[in-house]
Amino acid sequence: MASLIDLRRRIRTVKNTQQITKAMKMVAAAKLRRAQDQILATRPYALELRKVTEHLAAVAAGEVEHPLLTPHEGEGDDRAASGKTLVLVVTGDKGLCGAFNAHVQRRTEQEMAALNGGGEILALGNRGADFFTHRGAPMRGARRGLFKDLNYATAQELAAEVSKAFADGEYDAVYAVYNEFISVLSQRVSWERLLPIAREDVVGDDGGQPEGDHRDYLYEPSEAEILNDLLPRFVTFQIYRVLLESQAAEHAARMTAMDSATKNAGELIDTLTLQYNRSRQAEITTELIEVVSGANALEG
Repeated sequence: MASLIDLRRRIRTVKNTQQITKAMKMVAAAKLRRAQDQILATRPYALELRKVTEHLAAVAAGEVEHPLLTPHEGEGDDRAASGKTLVLVVTGDKGLCGAFNAHVQRRTEQEMAALNGGGEILALGNRGADFFTHRGAPMRGARRGLFKDLNYATAQELAAEVSKAFADGEYDAVYAVYNEFISVLSQRVSWERLLPIAREDVVGDDGGQPEGDHRDYLYEPSEAEILNDLLPRFVTFQIYRVLLESQAAEHAARMTAMDSATKNAGELIDTLTLQYNRSRQAEITTELIEVVSGANALEG
């Protein structure tokens, strides 16, 4: 049985840990609020950008053969049939966020297995870079410390690298696997294709105007010129949105994990305190019995 000194030491240690987890929860909550505001402000723009791109792709169908719209040979619904695939794996830079990173790593391993050795990983975040480098996975590279100062310029740099690699024929397709922010208590691992931008997604089956949109627009300069300029921006913003989603989901996961850790620490403190009080009471009772027994012996 642990001594009173050991119990006091354990209680003090758990209380110190509880203070740390509580502070981390508050920091994560503050960061989550900013990240959540960013992603909520970004989603309407992403929706309008997609609508404009869809309309332009429909109107300019047949006039534009942009590299980012052109499927490569072997690319199709069967990802395993594709010769080369680049997978952007978005994880956090830090741990202590529950299964946030583990879920992305597990999903990536499943998708890489489906690619039959035809995929390479571009790890975005320290945890993913460490995990896949340690396991000897095929790597294109890694971006560490990405979320220390996440901004649109970071997404532009990544989009330029990825788009060039795809346009040059290094890869037949580009996918992203990341945690999508649903709510504070819910994050969902998403597997999303970034390139090529499928014409059937933006044009419609008949190559005409998207169903349900009967508006007519006048574009200056031409639709083809605008679309050529808009497609790289579209890819950039999709990557930026993915990074923002992952950042918000990480803060939410960390806040939830630290809240759970704080509650568990409180329960452990209560248990240890009860054990300490019982041990102390037993020790006092033993001492009293010894005193009384000694007094009776002297009187006898």
